[in-house]
Amino acid sequence: MLQEILKRRTTALLCAGAMVLLPQCNIMATPAHAASAQLQSLFTDWRALATPEQRDGAPDYGAKALSHKKDGLKKMQRRLAALDRTGWTTEDDIDARLIAAEMNGLDFDLRVRRPWARDPGYFATIFAEESDVPAHEGPSADTIDLFHYDYPLSPQAASDLAARLSGVPVLLERARGWLAKSNTADLWKYGDREFRRQAKVLEALLDGSLKMRTLEGQKAATLDGAGAPVREAAQKALAATRDFADWIAQEAPHKTGPSGVGKANYDWYMKNVQLVPYNWDEQVVLLRRELERAQASLRLEELHNRNLPPLKPVDNAVAYRKYATTKMQQFTDFIIKAGLVPDQPYYRAAMAAQTLDYTPPEDRNFFLKVTALDPWPLYSHDIHWTELARIKDDPNPDPIRRGAPLFNIYAARSEGFATAYEEIVMQAGLYDHEPRGRELVWIMLANRAARGLASLYVQANRMDLATAGRFHASWTPRGYSDPNNSLVGFEQLLYLRQPGYGTSYVTGKLMFDQLISRQAHEAEAAGRPFDVRTTFAGIAATGIVPWPLVEEALIPARALADAP
Repeated sequence: MLQEILKRRTTALLCAGAMVLLPQCNIMATPAHAASAQLQSLFTDWRALATPEQRDGAPDYGAKALSHKKDGLKKMQRRLAALDRTGWTTEDDIDARLIAAEMNGLDFDLRVRRPWARDPGYFATIFAEESDVPAHEGPSADTIDLFHYDYPLSPQAASDLAARLSGVPVLLERARGWLAKSNTADLWKYGDREFRRQAKVLEALLDGSLKMRTLEGQKAATLDGAGAPVREAAQKALAATRDFADWIAQEAPHKTGPSGVGKANYDWYMKNVQLVPYNWDEQVVLLRRELERAQASLRLEELHNRNLPPLKPVDNAVAYRKYATTKMQQFTDFIIKAGLVPDQPYYRAAMAAQTLDYTPPEDRNFFLKVTALDPWPLYSHDIHWTELARIKDDPNPDPIRRGAPLFNIYAARSEGFATAYEEIVMQAGLYDHEPRGRELVWIMLANRAARGLASLYVQANRMDLATAGRFHASWTPRGYSDPNNSLVGFEQLLYLRQPGYGTSYVTGKLMFDQLISRQAHEAEAAGRPFDVRTTFAGIAATGIVPWPLVEEALIPARALADAP
């Protein structure tokens, strides 16, 4: 079966994102600026529709508001399908497919996922830290990003934040009614965790101790000098958050139903929303293969390094910070010298801002156990931050691709790219003088394959989250993952709430491998040298869009049609 999957042509996916909305794609059309203007206008109107309706200062997911969404979606789909595509460029087609995938995402939420009626965690809306991907992982009813504000707050910012926080008690009170018929056991059993997190964030904001990770590095937040209204709003939001967490915990024992979307729905979501060309069964095969490859490669690497001393953690805060700073400088110099990223000041700054601090042994989760030995494997995944820096400092000229796609449609592209990067820099020679570090790369991949497999079984309702956590940990080498650690619970709950996210690290990596393979084959057939650095530049220029759209942008249609 694996051979069949790897040989599958993705030509059918060229229009999969638009399959229910658009006729056959015309990807080799000549440029036409009018089509681009039409798409940009449609995109603006579509994003306005996708934004939650507001009532009394809070998002509204009541029956009337959702009916408006359903009717509006149908009109938008008809409008997209009716566009005259004569003379469209490849870029226009990519934009249309991306918009279609987003529309399919709303359709899926209205029909299947219905987070406002099934998932209590959907109503956790306050976030301190900036995500390392273009938007927060997983769905949420609203987004109040504390890191977006400058502190101390200006009078205008304080007024804005007070208004946003004032909507939290309103939203959480309404949510109890919207969730009244929910019977999704795992979403309730673990659902209070996000609100315990939200409460801690608000507590720290109120006492002035909040520290937040951002693109620019660590940022402190305080309400000192901001005035009484915003402090009062934060206190009321905190009280409502605590009450809601307690309510979830009280209701959870009475919930007995499945939480996953099921295989058929998962397959539809992959094909039409995430634009991932592998269904549930195929993803199981592929992730098992990557898990086996990672496990076997680790053991062979250990054999190769058998005469070398093992890596030992640096267990001193000052010494570790110095070590981590040096390793970050070496890593950044390496990827720039290798041509994997251009030598831009904002790239260097984005990486330097993520330099790790020391964490004592008793507080280390899976990733921190790895980075205690060598930060390079995680620094490799932190290439995410250079992409966020590009969005900020060198935005895509196409407004449709300038920001984050909705519904985490960026997942396989962002997470797959970062996961692939770990192995790419290893193969490019990063660890040539520190070969024990290669072992950690394989451990990271094994962990991602194991947790992705577990998430597939959860979505198919073949495992509950507790079982998934144990599976996830048991297949992570060296006992680095603890099923009782909060990280494991956070990850598996996220992957339940957002179908396909847990597998995206591996499926996205495989699609990146496929892109390199096809571009190399095309270059060889044309008698010209292949330079992987050109591939990286093309990926960056295309934007953070699903891999099939990147392929459409970078590979001629003829070559795609002839792919194995």
